[in-house]
Amino acid sequence: MRIRIRAPYLIFLGDEPDRLHAKTGVGIAHWRPALCTGQYRLPGSGVDLGLPDMTPAEAKAAGAATMIWGVAGVGGTIPAHWVAPLFEAAAAGLDVCAGTHSSLSAVPGLASAAKSIGVHLIDVRSPPADLPVGTGAKRTGKRLLTVGTDCVVGKKFSALSITQEMTARGWKADFRATGQTGIMIAGGGIPIDAVVSDFVSGAAEVLSPDNAADHWDVIEGQGGLFHPGYAAVTLGLLHGSQPDAFVVCHEAGREYVAAFPDCLLPSIPHLIEHTIVCGSVTNAGIRCVGVCINASALQAEERETCLRDLSALTGLPCVDPVATGVAPIVDYLDEHF
Repeated sequence: MRIRIRAPYLIFLGDEPDRLHAKTGVGIAHWRPALCTGQYRLPGSGVDLGLPDMTPAEAKAAGAATMIWGVAGVGGTIPAHWVAPLFEAAAAGLDVCAGTHSSLSAVPGLASAAKSIGVHLIDVRSPPADLPVGTGAKRTGKRLLTVGTDCVVGKKFSALSITQEMTARGWKADFRATGQTGIMIAGGGIPIDAVVSDFVSGAAEVLSPDNAADHWDVIEGQGGLFHPGYAAVTLGLLHGSQPDAFVVCHEAGREYVAAFPDCLLPSIPHLIEHTIVCGSVTNAGIRCVGVCINASALQAEERETCLRDLSALTGLPCVDPVATGVAPIVDYLDEHF
């Protein structure tokens, strides 16, 4: 599934107070900074991507071509008070791109307004038609899946970092996007959480087809096996990806599922054990190859202690993809695969 998003971008952040739910904007600003002209924030916004603040008209004058919906809130809806900026962007001559579950075309009057102005509405969270049911049949090539203790713990960032490290070493590797932000960064993929449940594992098979024996598909994980709302998509993606290797992702200090304060997160060893049990349904050889920790809230000495202790506990390389890089995990892959 390929998409075309005209660059440069204006990143819309609304009045979102929490950087956690602005992960789409954060991800694009980090991985595609040269394509970002500015950010559009409404009064009350608590998120700053470090980009110039601009209205759609100002961004258009500065050369922007598309306003990207930079927020990924629970449920993927379009808040009523954020509808006016969509019309404002279209009126300024910007395409509008979003990964919300609610379609841009379903916003009353927006499609006709966009058509009359000659701009495009791009709904990233629209999976391709005719996806198959998963077969479980063994595919050639190698696959690595990032799995998380929770949502927004670094699964996409870790997968992109690992792919980048692999390709820098001359390995054959592709990042396989499964969420709206990853698709916007990669220019293609399948929005797994928008696929009808019977076809999730089949979609994952389509996303990472047969390949050369020495080729790695690095697949962006979704949700979490212990998440009360999103475990289903995680399991389907795990079965369909048939990963030979997986990397656990976690945010240091987080103890409860985000937005679900009654749900404790699993320990990392418990998640590793559970992932192997579930993943062995389609790949008996599945194994964990490392842990990626978002330790941004820790001081350097605390981070080093956290990573060292986790490595001793799991017997695996444990890294912070931002602070230390993922080279130890790719070294481990090189040694064991």
